Amino acid sequence: MRLNFIRCLLLVAAAAVLLFLVAAVAQDAPIFSVNVKVVNVLAIVRDKDAKIVNTLGKDDFVLHENGRPQAIRYFTRETDVPLTLGLLVDVSGSQVHAIEEEQRASAAFSKDVLRAGQDSSFLIQFAGEVELLHDVTQDAAKMQASLQDLHTPKEDDNTVVMPGEGPHGGRGHGTRGGGTLLFDAIFLASDEVMQKQQGRKAIVVLTDGVDHGSKMSLDGAIESAQRADTMVYSIYFAGNGRDSAGDDSSQSQPDGDDGRQVLDRLSKETGGRMFVVSPNNHVTQIYAQIQDELRNEYNLGYSPDRAVGDTADYRHITLAAKQKEYKVRAREGYYASRQVNSQQGSEKTGQ
Repeated sequence: MRLNFIRCLLLVAAAAVLLFLVAAVAQDAPIFSVNVKVVNVLAIVRDKDAKIVNTLGKDDFVLHENGRPQAIRYFTRETDVPLTLGLLVDVSGSQVHAIEEEQRASAAFSKDVLRAGQDSSFLIQFAGEVELLHDVTQDAAKMQASLQDLHTPKEDDNTVVMPGEGPHGGRGHGTRGGGTLLFDAIFLASDEVMQKQQGRKAIVVLTDGVDHGSKMSLDGAIESAQRADTMVYSIYFAGNGRDSAGDDSSQSQPDGDDGRQVLDRLSKETGGRMFVVSPNNHVTQIYAQIQDELRNEYNLGYSPDRAVGDTADYRHITLAAKQKEYKVRAREGYYASRQVNSQQGSEKTGQ
């Protein structure tokens, strides 16, 4: 009996010690709430000679949201994170001279940058209508075949293409007659395609930057990309001054901005970059630069620490390197809510 009593005392003592240890571990362990929003920021860092820097760590960065310091909680180099890449090609009359070059360069780029079984891509063409030629796929052969379907609309092509009714079976929308629906194309790619994707997301748009006829504004196009956490890389091809209907496109930019200014703002505010095609900078060379950036990104994550009463929807992000000689490029902000009011073609947001 005495032996059994001692055994019982030992078991009770052991249980008490175990409970104490569990409580201590639980007290020290971080508690994560499923309701805490994590904001991801993709960044490219270059030195004073414009060379990419890919050796930095979490403690080498300083991050602010709306001027308030933020603690970087997550940090990775993006080499192994899956990528969704959208190719948006302007096939309006002003770009007819560039389509063959765009096809060849885009085919080579998608083949080189997309890793089998890991990365995905989709293809959109736009002129007086926006059409998804191929939805998100990991099949490189299908993407290559779809690039051969790029075509310039005929002058008498007055088809109105609605979602789910594209001539090639893809989703799309458009207006009757000519035009260049650049902003609508960005919105379609961001809101209807990229919002559903995970991981890294980037759009490459090949165009002269002139919009003619979009329901969405430039601000709305930028907002849709920001809400979808998508970077926009712009490749500027100088146009021949005529849109897909054969009309003079010089007055198609209602706010007076030229195409290069539009593309520069579109890329800068989403964390991408604008390139200009020239005799010394061919599309193939530009794609090589984009590929280099996509393989050397940093991904920083933080849970916003906001001042009491700060309920602004748009949040301005400032990311810098502690080493002053390094220049960091990242998106300039994000929206706390993630829906765009496309019915109004405006920048209004909804919950």
